Amino acid sequence: MHDTIQWYAVHTQPRREETALQNLMRQGFTAFLPQYRKRRRHARRTDWVRAPLFPRYLFVAMDIARARWRAVSSTFGVAHLVCHGERPVSVPAGVVDDIRSRLDDNGLFQFATAAMFRKGEVVQVTFGPFADQLGLFEGVTDEDRVVLLLTLLGRQVRVKLPSESVAPVA
Repeated sequence: MHDTIQWYAVHTQPRREETALQNLMRQGFTAFLPQYRKRRRHARRTDWVRAPLFPRYLFVAMDIARARWRAVSSTFGVAHLVCHGERPVSVPAGVVDDIRSRLDDNGLFQFATAAMFRKGEVVQVTFGPFADQLGLFEGVTDEDRVVLLLTLLGRQVRVKLPSESVAPVA
């Protein structure tokens, strides 16, 4: 019989993704919790934290014919394994691999826009109130909006725009 390991979605308890991940790995499961860099504002302070890409979900790889998959649902931090009826439903092939391919050196998911431009690169606004303006790419917010430096009225102004409104300079 050939290897039939597939990825399955695990629904976690609220804010217990990391707990569920650690406990599943402790039991010998291969688990994956995709995270991204999120801006957190609190008490007039802003910082960056790791946050789940899919809040309350993570992935576990297993061969359900051989694995003790029912143990997943009783793991501390887990609400339940995503099932259709009594059987776990596998994540479509390639989805987890695609997510993993977009992780940076810190293991954080990089949105497509961040991978498309480098900080300081000249980009063009394609639509909206700043259409046809050229600006310098600064980065991406956690809402997948781009931050640009535009020269307006003789000075540089930092603006946030939808990522789809920015393109490389032709």
